[in-house]
Amino acid sequence: MSEEKENIQFELTKELVEQVEHLIETNEDKELRKLLNEFHYADIAEILDELNLEEAVYVIKLLDSETTSDILMELDEDNREKVLKNLSAKEIAEEVEELDTDDAADIISELSEERQEAVISQIEDEEHKAEITELLAYDEDTAGGLMAKELVKVYETWTVAGCMRRIRGQAKEVTRVHSIYVVDKEEKLIGRLSLKDLIVAKSEQKISDLVKVNVDSVNVYDDAEDVAKVMAKYDLEAIPVVDDNQTLLGRITIDDIVDVLKEEADKDYQLAAGITQDVEADDSILELTRARIPWLFLGLIGGVGAFLIMGGFEESFTGDAFKIFFFTPLIAAMAGNVGVQSSAIIVQGLANDDVKGSVNSRLIKEMLLATLNGIILAVFLFFFVWIYESKIDLALAISVSLVAVIIVAGLIGTFVPLFLDKRGIDPAIATGPFITTSNDILGILLYFWISKMILGI
Repeated sequence: MSEEKENIQFELTKELVEQVEHLIETNEDKELRKLLNEFHYADIAEILDELNLEEAVYVIKLLDSETTSDILMELDEDNREKVLKNLSAKEIAEEVEELDTDDAADIISELSEERQEAVISQIEDEEHKAEITELLAYDEDTAGGLMAKELVKVYETWTVAGCMRRIRGQAKEVTRVHSIYVVDKEEKLIGRLSLKDLIVAKSEQKISDLVKVNVDSVNVYDDAEDVAKVMAKYDLEAIPVVDDNQTLLGRITIDDIVDVLKEEADKDYQLAAGITQDVEADDSILELTRARIPWLFLGLIGGVGAFLIMGGFEESFTGDAFKIFFFTPLIAAMAGNVGVQSSAIIVQGLANDDVKGSVNSRLIKEMLLATLNGIILAVFLFFFVWIYESKIDLALAISVSLVAVIIVAGLIGTFVPLFLDKRGIDPAIATGPFITTSNDILGILLYFWISKMILGI
C-alpha cells in the first residue's frame, strides 16, 4: 500500500490534464512519473478520469503497482471497468496483491467469472489468494462482503511480552490498527485489547487479565445497512466480524461503511426521484429510459385518473362555480408537496433508526401537524379568493377543501413508508412519484366532493 501524501490543496485544471496528455503523447515517461508522484493517488485517479481510455491505461501500466492499485480503487466505476478490460490477468493480479483483501475482492468481483478465475490463478501469495476467494463467496451487501481479513489478533493465553513480539509481525500487514482482538484457542472472539493497557502492563502478565470482554461484533451474514447502523450508533472506527460460532473471521472499517452509506443515499435519492435502477448520468439512453419509464408511466396513469375525476364533476360546476376548476393545480400541488414532505421525514427516520413508537401515534402527530399547516394556508387562501372573486361561499369551499386535502396527504405520506418498511420494501420508493400521484388523484377527488357539498350543487 502506498503512503498517503498530504495534498488537500489539489485542484484539477485543464492545464494539468493537457500537460499529462502531452507527456503521454511524447512518451516522456520519466517526466510523467515525476509529475504524478507529486500527487496523492486519489488525485491521480481524478486526472485519469479526465483522460481517454488509452491514456488512462498507459498511466496505469507506467506507474508501479503499489501506487496504481490504490488509483484503481479511486477511479470512477465505469472507467475502472474499461481499464481492467485492457489489462491482462497477470497485470490485474499484480494490482490486487498490493491491496487489502476487501479491496482486492471488490476489484475481482467486477470481472467476469472466467476472468476472475484467471486473475486468482495468477496471484502468487497463496494466503492472500485463499482469503480473497473466501471473501468472494459472500454477498456484497453483507458483512462478509465488506470485511477485510487483515487484522491484529492475539490469544488469551499469551503473555504481554510474547504478544508484543507477535503484534509487530502482524501489524506490518495491516494498514491501520484500530483494535487488537483477543481469541481463545478455538479462534472464538473473546474481546478486544487496549493498546494503552498493553503498553503499560507488565511483561509477564497474561492477555486474559487485560482483555475487555464487552466488544461489539456483527455476524458475517448481517446486512450491510445493519452493520452501518451499529457502527454509527456506537461511533466505531472498526468492528469485528464473526460466524454463528463466534469465530473471528475479519473486520470492517469505517471507510467501507462510508461507501455503504453513500451508495444507500444515492439509491434512496434515485428512488425518491422515480428511478428504479442504479444508473448514472453517463449511462446509455436505453438504460436511463428503462430506469425512468415505470414511474413516468405511473404519473401518466395518475394524470388520466385526475382527468376522469374532473370530467365526472364537469356538469356539476357551472356558472361562477366553474372557477373551482381553476384552483385544481393548486390543490394537486399542495397534496403532492405535503405528501412528499411527510414521507421524506419518515424515510429519513427509518434510515437512521430514529422512528420509535406505534404507527398510530405517528399518524396522530402527522394529522395534528397537517391540520395546523392546512389552517394557516387555508386562511390566507380564503381571503385571497374572497377578495379576488367577491364570493364567500367559493372561498370557503376552496379553503376547507385545502385543509382536508393537506390532512389526507400528510397521513398518506406517513403511513405508506411505514407500511412498506414493515413489508420489507425500501420505504424510499414512497417519497417519489408514488406519493405524488396517489395524493394528486385522491386530493382532486376530495377537493371536488367537498366543494360540491359546500356550494350545495
